[in-house]
Amino acid sequence: MTSAEQIRVGRPMSPCISICALDRSGHCAGCLRTRDEIAGWIRMTPEAQWELIRELERRRAARASLTTV
Repeated sequence: MTSAEQIRVGRPMSPCISICALDRSGHCAGCLRTRDEIAGWIRMTPEAQWELIRELERRRAARASLTTV
């Protein structure tokens, strides 16, 4: 495996689910990323991408708790 392949293995898949529309809060209706997070995804380190994935899980959970109230 080349070093470029090793780097790709450690990266998460993009959280994009092809439902692309920013809501009033500035988050994508599909993946919950901001415009800057979407634009910067490809330049992020694998560690930063994984941290954003964890942040998106927190956003999803917070949004779910708002809809169940």
